[in-house]
Amino acid sequence: MATTRDYYDVLGVSKSATAAEIKSAYRKLALKWHPDRNKEAQASEKFKEINEAYEVLGNPEKKSKFDQFGHAAFNNGGGNPGGRGGNPFGGYYQQTGGNVNFEDLFGGAGGFSDPFDIFSSFFGGGFGGQRQAQKPHYSLKIDFDDAVHGAEKSIVHQGKEYTIKIPAGANEGTQIRYTDFDISFDVRPSKIFKREGDDIIVDQEIPFTLAMLGGDVEVPTLDGDLKLKVRPGTQPETTVRLTGKGVKHVQGNQHGDLYIRYKIIFPTRLSGKQKDLLKKFEELS
Repeated sequence: MATTRDYYDVLGVSKSATAAEIKSAYRKLALKWHPDRNKEAQASEKFKEINEAYEVLGNPEKKSKFDQFGHAAFNNGGGNPGGRGGNPFGGYYQQTGGNVNFEDLFGGAGGFSDPFDIFSSFFGGGFGGQRQAQKPHYSLKIDFDDAVHGAEKSIVHQGKEYTIKIPAGANEGTQIRYTDFDISFDVRPSKIFKREGDDIIVDQEIPFTLAMLGGDVEVPTLDGDLKLKVRPGTQPETTVRLTGKGVKHVQGNQHGDLYIRYKIIFPTRLSGKQKDLLKKFEELS
């Protein structure tokens, strides 16, 4: 059943939205309401409504017609004797001077394509869809280093052993589709590195004396330890960016960045001599 809501309202965009904004809005909503991911009772109908809206607003010619005629271009003309029963996609648009075939308005065969087909095309087949036979799906737990650098693992499917090649840069939820099954990765977190996309963040502790006086510190990277210079007067949460030292993009040769975030450690106890020195420092500052 066709939606009676304004297509702009369905996608949550204004009439002045650009093609890129419409596409982005559709992508977010389709991901949210796809029945393979959302098990709410209304998910399927919401998904179809979203796709119906995008198929019009995502097509310049159809969008122009919708902007001009509104939903009248999609109904069967109300009581128009030229309508085709209850099919909301097969009717006619009633205008002064006669009937205009829906196919003439929008070109081709008219009507909307299967919403699951358009979703599969839009996202490169990332979801199985309700119209496709469900294949077995495996979730493979892997270490952080294997996800970052790539590795090979084995699984057994129907008595046969398969070698799974983990691509460098794989992340939580990265999915690989095989003929007989699909597999996604469940990545164990690192105790040292925090990953944000292809970027890596390291919290590096340094004593307050090093922060004040400056010096060298060894920091962990994905490729081993690296010596960095700490500038005198470094403040808490100071962050150093190492370009290209992050994770390799799973579909290319580009790398993210590595961010070293300094955590300055202050002593919880001071000796009498240390207190005297700090007092002298305060008097001199």
